[in-house]
Amino acid sequence: MNLRSVDAFLDVVRSSGVEESLAWLNSGVPHRFSAIYRFEGALLRNEFLFDKKGAARPDFLLAVPFEVSFCRFALRDGSFRTDNSAADERLRGHPYRGVVVSYHSVPVMTPDGDLWGTISHFDTEAIHLEDEEFELLKAAALELPAFL
Repeated sequence: MNLRSVDAFLDVVRSSGVEESLAWLNSGVPHRFSAIYRFEGALLRNEFLFDKKGAARPDFLLAVPFEVSFCRFALRDGSFRTDNSAADERLRGHPYRGVVVSYHSVPVMTPDGDLWGTISHFDTEAIHLEDEEFELLKAAALELPAFL
């Protein structure tokens, strides 16, 4: 039995809520952070953040201008993955290149098909995300709107 499945994710979100389900998603990846951001005009607002170190949410993660976010690439392309933004030529000249180093994200849509936000795993270090975990992130993003 695969314990890392969308059904297992749904069990957690139904029984314990979105915050715990984000922590559960993060437990299967090496990344320090997992987050859910909501679009709010020209900003992305952090709604949920899990930090493996348990630190208070850093101010720079509270709200991010959409135009300089990596989330905009997830929206444009349907997903965005980089294990090392500092070495990623797609991000040449980007202000967060080498700051948010590892970033893997997918959009979260409303039940009506409108864009709600994004869900992501990220870190300040170069970290690879296994394809299976990225597929689980995508599956979780499809289910999340019912709980937001």
